[in-house]
Amino acid sequence: MIEALIRHKHVTIVAVLILSLLGIAAALKIPVQMIPDLEVRTISVQTTWPGATPQDIEKEILIEQEEYLRTVPNLQRMESSASNGQASIELDFPFGIDVTETLILVNNALSQAPNYSGNVGQPRIFAASFSSNSFMYFRVAPLPDNPKNIDMVRMRDYIEDNVRPRMSSVAGVSQVEVSGGAQRQVRIQLNRQALANHNLTVADVQLALQRRNTDTSAGELAQNKRRYLLRTVGRYDSLEQMQNTIIKRDGDHIVRLNDIAEIDLDHFETNSESWFKDEQYLIPLYPKGNDRLV
Repeated sequence: MIEALIRHKHVTIVAVLILSLLGIAAALKIPVQMIPDLEVRTISVQTTWPGATPQDIEKEILIEQEEYLRTVPNLQRMESSASNGQASIELDFPFGIDVTETLILVNNALSQAPNYSGNVGQPRIFAASFSSNSFMYFRVAPLPDNPKNIDMVRMRDYIEDNVRPRMSSVAGVSQVEVSGGAQRQVRIQLNRQALANHNLTVADVQLALQRRNTDTSAGELAQNKRRYLLRTVGRYDSLEQMQNTIIKRDGDHIVRLNDIAEIDLDHFETNSESWFKDEQYLIPLYPKGNDRLV
């Protein structure tokens, strides 16, 4: 065969050139990605319960969800974790599964779980590809010597309310996460003696706050050719509104929240910190990809 190629060297050279040109043309048309998409086979379930401890989340959420998720077909591995205010479950499936169908099966399994407590959020189910892993990091830090004395722990809410939405709107970005800092919270310290004097319990206070902190639709009112939508606005806009919340009414005697408690604006317990060169800062993580959500 080698002798034949040598005898017909001109044909051989032309064939090699043609193959080389075809190879170069094909290489130029091949799409290139910095982080290529790989087959999805991991589904995550996240459930939030603000203010709950990991022990309560494990008992009230994870155990119930795991019982029904075990019945999902083709499930290979299930790993659960509980942190302050959040429950997470990762489900691994074999290659070749129909991700959309599996998401529906997972959602149907979770719908069989008993009702959660009043302030537990609905489970968030998503399947993320390998390209959804974070590939870009930004560091948010004060100016040198921090001339405005910015508390970076309390800056997390500003980053999530202002920076995160703008990053999420960038083409190709599916999710932006923030690491470090702590979210704001209103801290209510009840006075036990005051509760006893007014014959109140912690559950009474909690129920009164839940009922007050809601916006309620009051229907509609038709007049001539006009139609008015009625809505009762009740959500708190300030600490003063919360302090004046009526907890108990007995005739002309009114017990307000500030009569039995001290209220101030604080932040949740810090469970993650980010440091660089002995300075605390925040990191918005910049993941990329197309998550499938339910």
